[in-house]
Amino acid sequence: MPQSAHRATTSRAIRWGAVLVAMVAVAGCTQQTSGEQAGAEELSIVAVKPIDEKGTEITVAAGAAPVLPAGDGKAVCAPVSIAMAGPLTGPDAPFGANVRNGAELAVRQHNAANPGCQVTLTTFDTEGDPQKASGVAPRIVDDPSIVGLVGPTWSGETKSTGAVFDQAGLVAITPSATNVALSEQGWRTFFRGLSNDGVQGPSLAAYLTNTKGVKKACVVDDSTDAGIGQAAAVRQTLGPIADSACNISVKKGDKDFSAAVTQIKGQSPDAVVYASYYTEAALLVQQLRDAGYTGLFAGPDGIKDPEFVKAAGSAAKDAVLSCPCGPPTGAFVDEYTAAFGQPPGTYSVEAYDSATILLRGIDSGAVTRPALLDFVEKYDGQGLARTYQWTDNGELRSNLVWIYRVQ
Repeated sequence: MPQSAHRATTSRAIRWGAVLVAMVAVAGCTQQTSGEQAGAEELSIVAVKPIDEKGTEITVAAGAAPVLPAGDGKAVCAPVSIAMAGPLTGPDAPFGANVRNGAELAVRQHNAANPGCQVTLTTFDTEGDPQKASGVAPRIVDDPSIVGLVGPTWSGETKSTGAVFDQAGLVAITPSATNVALSEQGWRTFFRGLSNDGVQGPSLAAYLTNTKGVKKACVVDDSTDAGIGQAAAVRQTLGPIADSACNISVKKGDKDFSAAVTQIKGQSPDAVVYASYYTEAALLVQQLRDAGYTGLFAGPDGIKDPEFVKAAGSAAKDAVLSCPCGPPTGAFVDEYTAAFGQPPGTYSVEAYDSATILLRGIDSGAVTRPALLDFVEKYDGQGLARTYQWTDNGELRSNLVWIYRVQ
C-alpha cells in the first residue's frame, strides 16, 4: 500500500475540528454540493438536509471535535493489519473504491504521524457478490496479522460472511451495509457504522408523504438483501400510499425494465421508489422518462453515487435520494481529493471513521483480536460523520438520515 508523507500539524487539527460545523452548514445551503460532481448536463448530487423519522427536515447541532487517526503521534506497536472487504471490480466497484479510499486515507495519516506504530491496510475484492465474499472471508480470518475489518460493504456480503468473522473473533465495522436483519444474527463481532434500513426506509417514506406530498407510489426492489429490506421498510411506512398493483420485484443485473415500466405507467403514481443500486436505477429512470413518466423518482443510499447521474443523464434530474451518511466537507474533502484525485463519495467518511476507530484501538494497545473487539464494544467517540457508540447487537445508539437531490 502506498504511504503518504503528510506531516500532522496543528493547523490540520484545527481544520479537522471544524468538520462537523461545516457539515451542519452545508445542510442549510443547497448551493453547495456533497462533492459528488457528475458530468451529465451539469447535474450533481446535492445535500438538502437531514431528516427525522417523520420526514421533517432538521438542523443538527455541531458536536465535539472528531477523533482523528493520527492521535498524539506517540503510538508504539508491533506491525499489524486491518482489512477492507468490498467490491473493487465489477459494476459496484465505485462504491468499493469509496470505502477502500476512506479507510486508506485514515491508515496513511495514522502511519505518517506514528512512525513507531505502522499499520497495513489489506484489501479484499468481493465483487459485491455474496458467494464470492464467502470465499474471501476465510482468507481474511486465516491471516493472523489482521486484527480488524472495515466492511463488508454490502448487506448480502455481510450476511454470507458474518458467522465466519464472529467465529474467528474478528471485529468487523461495516460502513455501508444497512439491512436490518444483520444485527439480529447474534454476531458479537458485527458493528454497523451508520443507520439501518429500519431507520432509513421509514424516514424516506415519511419525507415523500409529509414533505413532498406524495399520495400514490410504486415501490420497486431488486431482489437483493438490501433492496428487499429497504423496499419492505418503505412499503410498510407508506401503507396504502404504496399501491399494491405496482409493488414490483426485478433482478439486480436486469437491463430491460419494459414490463415494470408498463405496470407503473398503468397506475399513474406520484412517485416511484427504487431499491437499491444505481446501475439498475439509472436504466429504470431512463426507461420511465422515455415512456412519458413525469413523477418523482426516489431511492436509498445505493443510488446516491455520481455514476447514477452519469448513467441516467437528464433523466436523473430532481431525483430524491436518502442516505444514512452525511455529506463530506472541509479538510476531509481536501485531503481525500489530494490523495486520490477525486472527491470522496458515498461511505468514504464512514469508512474513514471506521478505520480510525480500529486504529485508535491499536494505538491503545489493543493489538489482538479479542482486545480490539473489547475496545470497539466499549467505544464512545465523535467521528467526522457522527458519534459512534453501539448497542449490544452492533447498532448505533444515535441515528441520522440525510436527503439529497439531483439538480
